Amino acid sequence: MRAFAELLEGLTFAPQRNAKLRLMDRYFRQRPDPDRGYGLAALTGDLAFTGAKPALIRELVATRVDPILFALSYDFVGDLAETAALIWPGGSPSASPPSLAAVVETLSGAGRKDVPAFVEGWLDGLDASARYALLKLITGGLRVGVSARLAKTAAAGFGGVPLAEVEELWHGLKPPYLDLFAWLEGRKPRPETRSAIGFRPLMLANPLDEDELDRLDPSAYACEWKWDGIRVQIAAGNGEARLFSRTGDDIGASFPDILADVDFAAVLDGELLVAREREIAPFNDLQQRLGRKAVTRAMMTRYPAHVRLYDILLDGDEDLRGLPLSERRRRLERWYDAHRPGRMDLSPLLEFADWARLAALRASSRAAGIEGLMLKQWRSPYLAGRPKGPWFKWKRAPLTADCVLMYAQRGHGKRSSFYSDYTFGCWRNGGDDATADELVPVGKAYSGFTDAELVELDRWVRRNTVDNFGPVRVVAPALVLEIAFDAVQVSTRHKSGVAMRFPRVHRIRWDKPAAEADRLEALRALIESAATGGEKLASGR
Repeated sequence: MRAFAELLEGLTFAPQRNAKLRLMDRYFRQRPDPDRGYGLAALTGDLAFTGAKPALIRELVATRVDPILFALSYDFVGDLAETAALIWPGGSPSASPPSLAAVVETLSGAGRKDVPAFVEGWLDGLDASARYALLKLITGGLRVGVSARLAKTAAAGFGGVPLAEVEELWHGLKPPYLDLFAWLEGRKPRPETRSAIGFRPLMLANPLDEDELDRLDPSAYACEWKWDGIRVQIAAGNGEARLFSRTGDDIGASFPDILADVDFAAVLDGELLVAREREIAPFNDLQQRLGRKAVTRAMMTRYPAHVRLYDILLDGDEDLRGLPLSERRRRLERWYDAHRPGRMDLSPLLEFADWARLAALRASSRAAGIEGLMLKQWRSPYLAGRPKGPWFKWKRAPLTADCVLMYAQRGHGKRSSFYSDYTFGCWRNGGDDATADELVPVGKAYSGFTDAELVELDRWVRRNTVDNFGPVRVVAPALVLEIAFDAVQVSTRHKSGVAMRFPRVHRIRWDKPAAEADRLEALRALIESAATGGEKLASGR
């Protein structure tokens, strides 16, 4: 555990991407199997322990520490694992602490009733740093600034192989990845996991800088709408089918209605949406089904899933990714005409002769409830990752609203000492008296501000707190935040009845009185205007 603890501590305090890659590379080179494999699995989020949950940590700490002291400490620190690691009154650190592999394999094989004793014993024999690593391992979400893809990038760099190869193998491998590391070190051949139902890394687009348009040839690009759903991949063959998210997570259990109509052998790229009567529903409707382990028939009827197809990667056993987009599109159209799968259609191509016409299409996207446009080079092969140049996304300009800060909560990881999570609201009439306005929450933001602005916001929150609800601070309604967001939707979770999509802090309006912030009616009007411009599914295809 000590080596894993040192890795987490190093990653937490290494802001540069290359520094993080070097730390992970060193860990892979210095740690033996299976420790390094379990370390990689922890960084990619591929470890889960059914018998060890955050509630267990709270219960164990309650047996050793005064609950009021722990509550105050947790409020100050803001992170459960860090608080418990620091406050735990353990004995002397063991001269031979358990290895990461021993911890993982013990937790994986232990019954629920046995887990508390194991965890308690480990906490007693570890120092604060290793206790923190242990508890982060148990609770998941390491929050050390390393995405699953960056961890896989480090593994690929360790072995000197392309990242795409590691990503394509990934879903056929299991922790502690002994075959993967044997291949990366040249001791064994590449693991054989190729099958039609495996995940293929997606090709992603870069944001379009409008200054780049003049340097691009309109005739060299295909254009289609950027649909407001989630990117998915359907992989099917040998009587099996899977639905993957853009990160390779299997989400088929949440969308059995999509997989029920799969009776082909192919790998397809598309956008998962909710569609009723051939009309695309707002993203909020799709959100009702995301993350559900089981979906009722009523849920599928109320929020019917649909996939709009962009691309074809494999047709049967034939890999088409090396072909140019122009040929893949022809193959996709032929494939669709031959199979006509239920709950799927083709994303239509948009005709344009010049960039002025394209700009006009983009300007019309908000009224149609669409995120913007996608530009794809006709000659581009299907390349994993985000290569610069072949594909661009030209999203519609964000909306903005002036909102009043209402609540603040501590962040996680590096931000655990700062109030960095902000709930904000707009004004609405609070009663019969037209002057009796009240603030109602419309969203929550975690980003958009600089480190320097975070320090100022944190200081303001501490000075203007008027009440507390556990870890949440209620602040005086005095600070206006200009919030940028992509859309606004009906929401039953908020008292206001609305919620913003992808809100982020655009500016801190130190200069603006809170009374002049926007009203709820303005946000509701945006919902109504979007509702009048719903986009119909293309007929025929």
